[in-house]
Amino acid sequence: MFQIQQLDHLVLRVQNLPLMLQFYQEALGCTLERSLPELGLYQLRAGQQLIDLISVDGTLGKEGGKAPGAEGHNLAHFCLLISPFDPAALQQHFASFAIELSSTEIRYGATGFGPSVYILDPEGNTIELKACDATSAPSAS
Repeated sequence: MFQIQQLDHLVLRVQNLPLMLQFYQEALGCTLERSLPELGLYQLRAGQQLIDLISVDGTLGKEGGKAPGAEGHNLAHFCLLISPFDPAALQQHFASFAIELSSTEIRYGATGFGPSVYILDPEGNTIELKACDATSAPSAS
């Protein structure tokens, strides 16, 4: 049998590729690692994982059917672990991109409980930004 160790990559089908590349590189700090324009595929390094963007009108994107839009998205959300997790600094950083942050809440994920916020990318995909140093159980109150 096998055990899953960590997320390798996720793939988002996108309508406005230049805007999405700008958001993931500038607002989130990902770096473009590989591009295959003939397939409409752009792979961005996000820590140890990749976020792949594929254009809905590209070879790979057309395989996914109708483009995401107001009536539905590609996924509910995905979570990126970040460090340091400083809500005031996050607010200031994302305000410079006119991106609103949700309130900070304690949420559970693969690394346990920890503080996180939500943001939206330019095409409405929800991204959770969670503290990398989460604990394994909620604090007792």
